[in-house]
Amino acid sequence: MCNSLAPAPYRSNVDETEAKDSRKEYPPAPEPLPVPVMDNHTHLDFRHGLIEVNVADAMDSAEAVGVQGAVQVGCDLESSRFTVEAVEADPRLLGAVAIHPNDAPVYAGRGELESALAEIEELARHPRVRAIGETGLDFFRTHGEGLAHQRYSFRRHIDIAKRLGLTLQIHDRDAHDDVVQVLREEGTPETVVFHCFSGGAELARICNENGWYMSFAGTMTFKNADNLREALAIAEPSRVLVETDSPFLTPHPHRGRPNASYMVPYTVRSMADVTGSDLAGLCSRLAENTVNAYGTWA
Repeated sequence: MCNSLAPAPYRSNVDETEAKDSRKEYPPAPEPLPVPVMDNHTHLDFRHGLIEVNVADAMDSAEAVGVQGAVQVGCDLESSRFTVEAVEADPRLLGAVAIHPNDAPVYAGRGELESALAEIEELARHPRVRAIGETGLDFFRTHGEGLAHQRYSFRRHIDIAKRLGLTLQIHDRDAHDDVVQVLREEGTPETVVFHCFSGGAELARICNENGWYMSFAGTMTFKNADNLREALAIAEPSRVLVETDSPFLTPHPHRGRPNASYMVPYTVRSMADVTGSDLAGLCSRLAENTVNAYGTWA
């Protein structure tokens, strides 16, 4: 049963003296969506708040507000192994596994990148693992020699996704042009998702032209995110997804507090406002797009 899955590790930089800080508690649940959707990127093994929540409870809370499923995403060997355990434990989850671009130089420095990539490929053969990710390039946190390891790891992940016929889930931070260049050089699997889409209108047009999915997170609700709203406004509706990247990137009006899949309705309602869409119609479209990108949850 899903309740038997051990609570995820508590991963937080919060000092214990902040234990009474209410901003580290989960926000109240939003109004349920009229049509169920899926959160296509979450990290159930990460904890940013003061309360540990197991997989079953997290998904129960999401389902109660119209988020009927999620894609649990691995970003190193530990979290990718957790992902396989989680998708076996709860049918509301699908999985993605990878070595995060910021972790690739760490594994390489220990002489372990090749063995890590080999294990990722084996984990990816699980029938409920539907994506290789998150992988890509991050020029914000990694610099210098580490970038060569990022590029190599990204290319290897693309190869794995193509050979296994899996969706490729992209992490792109301050690296739009280089990510697109690598994708064009390597050739892509049938399905590509730009997780936590962070570009503007130009990248959205490139995604439209190539049939790549754009997944919008709580960041598009931030006051300073005009570029994301401009991108969403011109994005091909059949290539738009929604995610939390929880426990991070909590949408307005609870920015700064821990995030979870049950917070998706805030982002969806903001997306409806930006696109001038009927809320129920947008929900139906997002659900259809997510199944097209990852397959069915059944």
